[in-house]
Amino acid sequence: MLKTPYYLIDEAKLEKNLKILETVRKKAGVKILLAQKAFSCYATYPLIAKYLDGVTASGLFEAKLGLEEMKGKENHVFNPAFAPEEVKEIVKLCGHVVVNSLSQLKLFKPYAKKTSIGLRVNPHYSEVEVELYNPCSKTSRFGVPREYLSAADLEGVEGLHVHAMCEQGSDVFERTLKVFEEKFGEFLPRMKWVNFGGGHHITKKGYDLKLLIDTLKAFKTRYPKLEVYLEPGEAIALNAGYLVTKVRELLDYGKPLAILDTSAACHMPDVIEMPYRPPLKGSGMPGEKKYSYIFGGPTCLAGDIIGEYSFSKPLKVGQELVFEDMAIYSMVKNNTFNGMPLPSIAIKDSRGKTKIWKEFSYFDFKSRL
Repeated sequence: MLKTPYYLIDEAKLEKNLKILETVRKKAGVKILLAQKAFSCYATYPLIAKYLDGVTASGLFEAKLGLEEMKGKENHVFNPAFAPEEVKEIVKLCGHVVVNSLSQLKLFKPYAKKTSIGLRVNPHYSEVEVELYNPCSKTSRFGVPREYLSAADLEGVEGLHVHAMCEQGSDVFERTLKVFEEKFGEFLPRMKWVNFGGGHHITKKGYDLKLLIDTLKAFKTRYPKLEVYLEPGEAIALNAGYLVTKVRELLDYGKPLAILDTSAACHMPDVIEMPYRPPLKGSGMPGEKKYSYIFGGPTCLAGDIIGEYSFSKPLKVGQELVFEDMAIYSMVKNNTFNGMPLPSIAIKDSRGKTKIWKEFSYFDFKSRL
């Protein structure tokens, strides 16, 4: 039995997602990239490379990772503000560089022959309801609004990038695309490519794949010379991973509590940041089953609370629990607050065999300080 806590990636489920994405690639005639910001477990990159066209990075380090581990595939990068000293290295690493502003464009124009330069634009249209995650709000730092952009500004630019979605369906993309074309369509005939970003929940159950494919095909009919990119992150590893933990302590001061050997603050920070209640295998909603517990982590943070869950039988100290959908935004965001050890990373291959890929120690904690 593996020592908890540990992340477990299920390659069979990962491949199931990849096959769905491959269907979109082939039927719509587009290219799909892995957004490493959501999932960077490069042990799985050889599998991902069989189905996707490459990766996209959020900065220098991810760009290096993409080049090193997704060999022979496309390597794209976007950052809101590249450091001037990074420019020469970035253009060596990436075949496509997306800049965020006209001033950033000036930094990269001298290197236009070494890389394909794109500009992120902001259509000021998004159906993301939580303002914190809305990339196209009026005060967003992402992308150039239409009123600040002229045809002359686009000299040397080969692509436009727009990212306006977050965990949304193809109906939202269809409406967003309409606004994008209304505002920026005049510039598209002079471009070589367009990138519609991430936030496409393509592998979620119930997602309308036909609408996505039809929408993309219609767009390509209108602009036949354009290469079209999508760069989902969450959709690639959705429901393809777990976080396995154990009950460390049980308390009851008027309400049953369980302290686990994993932490929301350290090992699944989106639980606090989003916030959301992660699914737990074999559990129910609070009060749904006979025994309900509030789960907390072993850190000193009072708000290190994972959620409340119910069970048919009482929990026991040492009992193993499995949080689901833990491949995304977990390993890439975890931390060692309070000296918490980082969970190991295990991989379950297509034959059902599980092995530890990475383990972490005190040195990993100390080296980050």
